[in-house]
Amino acid sequence: MQSITILGATGSIGVSTLDVIARHPDRYRVFALTANSRVEDLAEQCIRFRPEVAVVGSALAASQLSERLKSAGLTTHVDFGEQALCDVASAAACTTVMAAIVGAAGLASTMAAAHAGKKILLANKEALVISGQLFMDAVAASGSILLPIDSEHNAIFQCLPLNYQRQPGNHGIRKIVLTASGGPFLDRDVATLDQVTPEQAIAHPNWSMGRKISVDSATMMNKGLEVIEAHWLFGAAPSQIDVVIHPQSVIHSMVSYADGSVLAQLGNPDMRTPIAHALAYPDRIESGVDSIDLTKIAQLNFRPPDYQRFPCLKLAFDALYAGGSAAAVLNAANEIAVEAFLDRQIGFRRISELIDTVLNRMPAEPVTDLDSVLAKDRSARLLASELLHH
Repeated sequence: MQSITILGATGSIGVSTLDVIARHPDRYRVFALTANSRVEDLAEQCIRFRPEVAVVGSALAASQLSERLKSAGLTTHVDFGEQALCDVASAAACTTVMAAIVGAAGLASTMAAAHAGKKILLANKEALVISGQLFMDAVAASGSILLPIDSEHNAIFQCLPLNYQRQPGNHGIRKIVLTASGGPFLDRDVATLDQVTPEQAIAHPNWSMGRKISVDSATMMNKGLEVIEAHWLFGAAPSQIDVVIHPQSVIHSMVSYADGSVLAQLGNPDMRTPIAHALAYPDRIESGVDSIDLTKIAQLNFRPPDYQRFPCLKLAFDALYAGGSAAAVLNAANEIAVEAFLDRQIGFRRISELIDTVLNRMPAEPVTDLDSVLAKDRSARLLASELLHH
């Protein structure tokens, strides 16, 4: 029986995780659920799954949640703030942590789970983007089990040799190939991208995701962050990582081997598949997702990414090659830029321009601990925010 903490329970990954868990009450129980401000959604989840602890972002939200749960007759302990997130991620009563808080806000709690030696289902890519070496060192030191939830990284994990994690090395791997849908603007005239609205940017053709990650998919920054994540997860050099546009999102990623073999993982675009894989690994369990019917697909298309259309992807590769603090700066600037776009402060094309400017003004420097990473993150956010008003 795995005892699970879900960091970010009311987001799309958290909801999908609870859907899979509900199908297997004999295998999983919920220890803690967390959300930032969606009190009513979290309350409904608590009433159904009866966790020992629930964590929210503020004292006000905690008060509202406590009142709601008491009226429902629950004894769930309610807490709030970042330290409370770290506490439920590292608690002795918890065996498994679904790390699904979006952005840098999820870094500290995910790191706490790593230091505590938990089985980590990693949906928060920023933990690796911002603090890759530090995070992987914490995982290695504690003996934590790290399983990727991003559909692309989960696909790669499934296509790697079974002994890959226990015996790191080349294993005859030539390339890791990340597939990308291309988002909603794959075939739109580049000259018209300045007119893109937030509503258009979050309308992903294949996946149902949150607003921020949907914009990242439209700019392909999401794929860029996944490139950096793949570097840390699989020990791949930047030159060993390729991205290919695959609009159907049927092949989730591939591994190319020295003998000419290419292994791919296919499936319907539903996050419950990688979630179920990671929850049960190395077993397989029912996820609620139908098997793919290849006869109905008709065709699979592939094309190389166009950096003129997707400059954010090139910025991410540049940051990976630069190393040090560059990826943390990239991520921080992107979060500020995307938020400004969603708030209609800047246009769609300005997102990449703002990130590029921040990267140029904050050259890569070595990072030796979490404090130095977070300091770079704060500095990059401050600079990006200042540039918005000039």
